[in-house]
Amino acid sequence: MDFHLLTEKISKQLNHNLPFVVYSLPQEDEVSVLLQKNQELFTLTEMTQNGFVFSPFEYIGNALFIPENASEKISAELAKTEVELTKLAIAENSAGQKEYTETVRKTIENIKRRKANKIVLSRFREFQLNNFSVELLLNRLFSTYPTAFRYIWYHPQTGMWCGATPEILVQVKKDSFKTMALAGTQPFTNKVPVVWGPKELDEQQLVTDAITNSLQRVTSVLKVSNPHTHRAGSLLHLRTDITGILKNGKATLTTIAAALHPTPAVCGTPQKFAKEFIKENEGYDREFYTGFLGPIQENGATASLMVNLRCMKIVNNTARIFVGGGITIGSQPSDEWQETQNKMQTMLQVLQPML
Repeated sequence: MDFHLLTEKISKQLNHNLPFVVYSLPQEDEVSVLLQKNQELFTLTEMTQNGFVFSPFEYIGNALFIPENASEKISAELAKTEVELTKLAIAENSAGQKEYTETVRKTIENIKRRKANKIVLSRFREFQLNNFSVELLLNRLFSTYPTAFRYIWYHPQTGMWCGATPEILVQVKKDSFKTMALAGTQPFTNKVPVVWGPKELDEQQLVTDAITNSLQRVTSVLKVSNPHTHRAGSLLHLRTDITGILKNGKATLTTIAAALHPTPAVCGTPQKFAKEFIKENEGYDREFYTGFLGPIQENGATASLMVNLRCMKIVNNTARIFVGGGITIGSQPSDEWQETQNKMQTMLQVLQPML
């Protein structure tokens, strides 16, 4: 189907208040769409049905789902639209900055007392939109960030969510799998070579170790690459690729997702303490931010589940953009604030004509 016709169908679906999801895998020139035929809110406990799963950060074995068998499934080749991205100035928010940096200091104190090695802190910022257009959102989001997983999810009970995430939770094809450890952030400046400091290298190692430990019981073969620099739009990250073979009969998509989520890249280590600290100190409900999402095929034998980063929620012409960062013993509160400001650009640049 022509991409322009596809955007018209999605716009009509939204006008009828019907659920849908549109997504494109990294480096792919095709978008896939599920247009649900009713307003039912489907949930999923075992990931053995074809469709699209959408899980909150607080995943306890139950996620939202748009099933293929209750939807019209269509796809289209991406329109090659040139989108000019410019860094946007964000109005100063001294109260928000003070609150966030104070929480970062409190987090570092807990780490110094050896209660945790890493804790991921996040925040959000709301922006008012003028003349929101789902067609414009589709064109800008899917024409930008080709190395990311791009998506728009809508259900009348959740509002609209969209994002461009660089992070794989897990990709499964039959008995083989692929995941990654992603940590450390710096702006892309076109400088070569890219230099990473001890804070980023330590954080990356913590994430890699925690992921490989959690996978031991569900894998028979595990291979870990050396860390390398990965570009995601205007940002650079440290990335380690982890691949392997699942234990026959002992690992399903559901068990491996449960073993990995929430990763140290969005929660921290040890996981239990970090998660409790987040709930007590962030001061808001993350909802689907830092949850996971993605298409499930072949009844769970093939899937691409992504971590929901670089995302926003759009309701009533207000965009809530979520950002966060990993806090370790070497963190500096002012640097952590600036890192979240940099990360906000990913979604702000998509919204630029509507601000």
